[in-house]
Amino acid sequence: MKAKKRRTLSMKKKVISVLLCAAMVATMAIGCSKSDSGSSDDKKDSGDKKDSYKVAYIARAQSDSFAAWLANELKAEFENYDDMTLEVFDGEANDEKENTMIENAISSGFDGIIIQANNGEAQLPYIQQVVDAGIPCITTNPRVECEGTGSIDADPYEQAKVNCELAVDQIPENAKVVVLLGPAGNFHSTERRNAWEKEFFEKRPDVEILAEDIANWNKDEAMSLMEDWVQAYGDIDAVVSMNDNMAAGAIEVVKDNDKFKDMLAYGVDGTAEACLLIKEGKMTSTGLQSAIDLAKMNAEAIHSVLTGDKKITDINDNVPAPLITSDNVDEYIQMYKDNGQIKE
Repeated sequence: MKAKKRRTLSMKKKVISVLLCAAMVATMAIGCSKSDSGSSDDKKDSGDKKDSYKVAYIARAQSDSFAAWLANELKAEFENYDDMTLEVFDGEANDEKENTMIENAISSGFDGIIIQANNGEAQLPYIQQVVDAGIPCITTNPRVECEGTGSIDADPYEQAKVNCELAVDQIPENAKVVVLLGPAGNFHSTERRNAWEKEFFEKRPDVEILAEDIANWNKDEAMSLMEDWVQAYGDIDAVVSMNDNMAAGAIEVVKDNDKFKDMLAYGVDGTAEACLLIKEGKMTSTGLQSAIDLAKMNAEAIHSVLTGDKKITDINDNVPAPLITSDNVDEYIQMYKDNGQIKE
């Protein structure tokens, strides 16, 4: 009888032990589920404010005059914050390098990451990694659509459209033009080209596109293409460029050739170099994309998220796109003199 009682007690202990183990496993599983599925907003809201925040800015390429301008403006803007520091990384217009930099920024413990994609499609999976890691992420110049991020950008269609509205009456009848494109898959390049198609080429079917090619926002690549086109076609009435840097490269090739003294050239960004070229009569117009405004808005946005004043998904803004021509270029040249980009 005593042996039977001992066996009964032993069985009860085993059952209790199994039940306790099961409860512990279930508790652990629930905890992991919460940790894995929490959004970056949830994780941010649950944390305490810090005395200092580290932010990474991953730029597409410092060889691009606009990208370099934006990086410099961001550095200057972050100096206005006592509780935020910025570290800038140069993607060198290389998707693999930029993607590696995004991964490194995640593992390095940055509190926020701002990404200027070289190719939105190529960077998208890595931007998703930032979101999955619970780190506030802003995509800028260009915007990359990814759930759980914010964006500060410009409207690239509008930036090109303001040029088209001028060019549609300005480019001569039966003109021959060349077109310079940014990187394949880049949102800004694609949308600017769409604007030129709908707002200019469809309205001016008499205009012939002699050649169209990718120069990756790069001045040297644009120069190389323009040299080939000048040899191949001789007469070029206008250069349609998706940014100022490439337009400047094309202008450089023919600047001393009287045959091209009346050539028109259109760009986007409103860089200091473009403004000087417009002042000299070598460039026709450009749609401003103010790196000053972009930097200010990015810094304000990431700070408001890090300090808990806003959610990252509430960040979605555009800068305006005024047209710069010979009529108003002096005010923009003065702006660049004031910030030191053009020396007196």
